[in-house]
Amino acid sequence: MTENAQQQPPAPATDLPTQYAPADVEGTLYERWVERGYFAADAKSDKPAYTIVIPPPNVTGSLHLGHAFQHTLMDALTRRKRMQGYESLWLPGMDHAGIATQNKVEQQLAEEGKSRHDLGREEFVERVWQWKEEYGGKILGQMRRLGDGVDWDRERFTMDEGLSKAVQTIFKRLYDDELIYRAERIINWCPRCLTAISDIEVEHQEDAGELVSIRYGEGEDSLVVATTRAETMLGDTAVAVHPDDERYQHLIGKLIKLPLTDRSIPVVADTHVDPEFGTGAVKVTPAHDPNDFAIGQRHDLPSMTIMDEHGVITVHGPFLGQDRFEARSAVVGALRSQGRIVAEKRPYTHSVGHCSRCKTTVEPRLSMQWWVKVGPLAQAAGDAVRDGRVKIHPEDMSKRYFDWVDNMYDWCISRQLWWGHRIPVWYGPNGETVCVGPDEQPPGTEAEGWTQDTDVLDTWFSSGLWPFSTLGWPEQTEDLRKFYSTDVLLTGHDIIFFWVARMMMFGLYAMDGEVPFKTIALTGLVRDERGKKMSKSFGNVVDPLDWMDKYGSDALRFTLARGANPGTDVPIGEDWVQASRNFANKIWNATRFALMNGATVAGPLPEASKLSATDRWILARLNETVEQVDAYYEDFQFAKLSDALFHFAWDEVFDWYVELSKTTFQAGGEAAEVSQRVLGEVLDVTLRLLHPVIPFVTDTLWTTLTGGESLVIADWPKDSGFRDDAAEREIELVQQVVTEVRRFRADQGLQPGQRVPARLTLDGTVLAPHEAAIRQLLRLQPEGEGFSATATLPVAGAEVALDLSGVIDVAAERKRLAKDLAAAEKEKAQATAKLGNEAFLAKAPDQVVDKIRGRLTKADEDIARIAAQLERLPKA
Repeated sequence: MTENAQQQPPAPATDLPTQYAPADVEGTLYERWVERGYFAADAKSDKPAYTIVIPPPNVTGSLHLGHAFQHTLMDALTRRKRMQGYESLWLPGMDHAGIATQNKVEQQLAEEGKSRHDLGREEFVERVWQWKEEYGGKILGQMRRLGDGVDWDRERFTMDEGLSKAVQTIFKRLYDDELIYRAERIINWCPRCLTAISDIEVEHQEDAGELVSIRYGEGEDSLVVATTRAETMLGDTAVAVHPDDERYQHLIGKLIKLPLTDRSIPVVADTHVDPEFGTGAVKVTPAHDPNDFAIGQRHDLPSMTIMDEHGVITVHGPFLGQDRFEARSAVVGALRSQGRIVAEKRPYTHSVGHCSRCKTTVEPRLSMQWWVKVGPLAQAAGDAVRDGRVKIHPEDMSKRYFDWVDNMYDWCISRQLWWGHRIPVWYGPNGETVCVGPDEQPPGTEAEGWTQDTDVLDTWFSSGLWPFSTLGWPEQTEDLRKFYSTDVLLTGHDIIFFWVARMMMFGLYAMDGEVPFKTIALTGLVRDERGKKMSKSFGNVVDPLDWMDKYGSDALRFTLARGANPGTDVPIGEDWVQASRNFANKIWNATRFALMNGATVAGPLPEASKLSATDRWILARLNETVEQVDAYYEDFQFAKLSDALFHFAWDEVFDWYVELSKTTFQAGGEAAEVSQRVLGEVLDVTLRLLHPVIPFVTDTLWTTLTGGESLVIADWPKDSGFRDDAAEREIELVQQVVTEVRRFRADQGLQPGQRVPARLTLDGTVLAPHEAAIRQLLRLQPEGEGFSATATLPVAGAEVALDLSGVIDVAAERKRLAKDLAAAEKEKAQATAKLGNEAFLAKAPDQVVDKIRGRLTKADEDIARIAAQLERLPKA
């Protein structure tokens, strides 16, 4: 089944402390793995490649449960592939996180009483680099705590020299292919950060505002519009109605007076307007609303910008110089004084966008920006999934992917920041525009009138190149040839559009149609134990480092993996992490027991003819588990594979095989030697199977058990094909006997360790060879003199007679059960009476009737159970 790394005799059991202390193991063990180069991938290797690039965390970030979740799964995939003989590369790195990082440094400067403008661009950027070296990358050390098996020698940063060259290269190519252009359009604008921001950087929340209805025009030539942003009416250039709306047919094409101004604006007909919503008439402000901008484009309307980048009103009149929110109240007051407010509703709760970094209300704003023409790129990204070159898992997530790539708008890639990849475009003294590639010189100097564009690129532009820029592109490196295309992109379903689609577009474009990854494995989001989103405002955010400190990294990893069903959210609570810690302790204690009882991996497994039914059963189950776990890995079913390993290890190996084998070990001889080898094999393979998910405890135990160098470089188990249905049926019978008698003992209130005289009649059954083990598991003493069978249990074709005299107070037990039986019968009578009352049934709600039916069912079950317990009690 496996090839042991070394065939050395196991170290003495005393090498393992009596208790597992993760803090004493994890840090030093991880550094040993790194120092020995276990995670370093060799581009010159003849082994098949397996590649995953890490979704680069922000340089400002720290490890949160979402990171820990996805990193655990990626680590499990790459560790298993390494054990399977692949040249396994998990490439780490960080994103420069333009706006987040710039904000961090600007906050530092504010504490010094300065702004970035006091320093100037070059000095400010140098200050950001200093911040990055001193404070950035905190998450990298935390990844080591988690056990991430990444190739640290290949760590990349989206602003390092190689990746910067990749950014400049692809910008130049896209520009030359007319897929990048500059145009004035509506964007999300943060008046605090003073930059365009992407949709993902906008957080929508329900805010309490006001909805005011305003009358435009006079008399019959008037109409009413409703708005939550009254101040924007100063920039209205039309009112729009639906072309089929009979109410406004007489106004279409006419000019009406815009209140508070000296302007008249047209009434236009546009099918975008919903005649059923509100009054069926909408104000059109093309410079301050994306839908209005589209209407303006269709009707050739002018766009009036009425506020500056700080959100301050710039149009002439009494509102000039007012903040947008101050102007909102002032505009409503002025309209009210003119009698133009038809209705007011406050508070009016509606969804409002906020900058995710500074929480400022985002302002839609007409702005000159750089854009990527996504049409042909998005088409290629959709085709790659449709024709099967890229698989999305789970498959039902494909619809969400297609919804986005098939309906994608052109992408605004410019940001008004200083930290980031500066746009490689120069403007000349005579209106020239020149895009400069990485190996080209600027067309002229500042003294000659040439200036570089002041904007930087959206962070997602550089992270969209991540699968190939990190491997050396645009150079044709050994890494690129060996490890591209990457095999799996494992990421959350929430960033399909923002990151996944961009990598698909850029990868196919830059790599001549070669996909950036073969499979997109989408995960859900981590939530608290009640399924609620984790948020600082909810007070339910958990620092994974706290749980790792308390329970160990393996415990956190196993909990996360055990909740990882493809594409669905993952609830997690501290109790579950504690349970996973208990599992790690169980593995530790079982391995110590095995070593103390001579478990060994030396030499081949004994022939099947020398194996007991118990040995054959556990080896069959072991191979079935290998087959099952492999299938789950290929289907990214981390929860199922973790659950299968948990139940196999805890239930079958530790609770059954180890317990059933204790009598064999105590008896000694050849049978004990055979079981010692079988137990060694089972633990060896089980630890290998568990290693990708819980690497620390398994590596510590495996090296002690086998004398091998490390599980990181050990072989992955293979299913030998060994099966034994007869042995499985035989052990199932043993389990039935033990389970049934344990249940009876519990019903009678016996303590687990309390010994009871018993006679086992196993003649003519397959159970006879297991009598010693059954007696030990059930704490059953031999019959002895004066034995009296006061309770007899027929089970699994055998008979277990127990002498409970002197063990329990039969009279007291009968009295207790009789009281319970009377209560159950009373409950049944009451429920039956209610369900037989036609008047009650006619009036009672369905849920009440269903509840009473449930009570009746429960009462019937209790009566049957208690009657059976009374029947089994010794006769008085």
